[in-house]
Amino acid sequence: MKSVTILGATGSVGTSTLDLVEREPDRFRVVALTANCDVARLAAAAIRTRAEFAVVADEQCLPELQAALAGTGVRAGGGADAIAEAAASGADWTMGAIVGCAGLKPVLSAIEQGGTVVIANKEPLVSAGDVILRAAARSGATLLPADSEHNAIFQCFDAARPEGIRRIILTCSGGPFRDWTTDQMRGVTLEQAVKHPNWSMGAKISVDSATMMNKGLELIEAARLFPIAPDRIEIVIHAQSVIHSLVDYVDGSVLAQLGPPDMRTPIAHTLAWPDRMATPMAPLDLVGIGRLDFAAPDPVRFPALRLAREALDAGGARPAILNAANEVAVEAFLNRRIGFLEIAAIVEDTLIRYDPAAPDSVDAVLAIDADARRLASERVKDCVV
Repeated sequence: MKSVTILGATGSVGTSTLDLVEREPDRFRVVALTANCDVARLAAAAIRTRAEFAVVADEQCLPELQAALAGTGVRAGGGADAIAEAAASGADWTMGAIVGCAGLKPVLSAIEQGGTVVIANKEPLVSAGDVILRAAARSGATLLPADSEHNAIFQCFDAARPEGIRRIILTCSGGPFRDWTTDQMRGVTLEQAVKHPNWSMGAKISVDSATMMNKGLELIEAARLFPIAPDRIEIVIHAQSVIHSLVDYVDGSVLAQLGPPDMRTPIAHTLAWPDRMATPMAPLDLVGIGRLDFAAPDPVRFPALRLAREALDAGGARPAILNAANEVAVEAFLNRRIGFLEIAAIVEDTLIRYDPAAPDSVDAVLAIDADARRLASERVKDCVV
């Protein structure tokens, strides 16, 4: 049996992972599950899967979790140390799906133990890519991408012969406003921004998709994950979200991975890798889909793409600043404190105002993250909705 730990078990990626694990109880043994403070869902999942350890990040929620798990045989924990313990549990396979920079140290702890670590949250590779990759090289851990785009590239990328690869082509749906003018986007509401046309995702990542910052962050991730120059990674809008990404070879061959817009497909690939496992997904109906459309993204209407490309090219602390400022701006938008177009403006302003040295440790990354958040928060206060 493969032992499994899920960091962020109650989010959209975590629940999709649990769905797959629970379908094959003879194949997977759950070691640890973590959540922020969703005690009811965490306790229910821990009991169903007979997990050994369940942890809430918010220590104030621990008494409630202990009560929910009393007499079940599942050990309860709370706080940062308990999250670190869960991450370092030595599972064969660990899903890193804690949202935000809160997931950075737990993912690093899992990597330091070796085994297979699946990256589902963007912060480890965007904000601390060099630190994460060095840690994986030291421990011998295998890093696998759970994002549908990066998982698609992983499946098509000939890692043994990267010199034969001409381009990586990241596809994106374009979000709900891909055909809107800038003037139209000035009036975007929260309800419109979180309603993704293809995917079922959390509010933050839905907004990132709407601004296309999500694709900018994925651009940075791809440059970390695959041995190819950043200027050979392109982005193409593909409204149907059927082709999840492509790899273009020097002989003219282009390999693509296709599948339904459901995270269980890439998660299943990482969960069973290097084998395959069945999922509840119906076979892809190309006749029913009928057509596949493509368009070039517009970095003028969607400046987040330009900001991400510039941060990747500059390197150092720039990606971490980009990510931190974006998280603050998106949270402000979700709380109706700023307008939709101000998200990218706040990120750009923070990048202009802050330019520290490149981080060489997780603590340095977190310090940069904190400073960038403070500056972005100051800029939010200047906005009037």
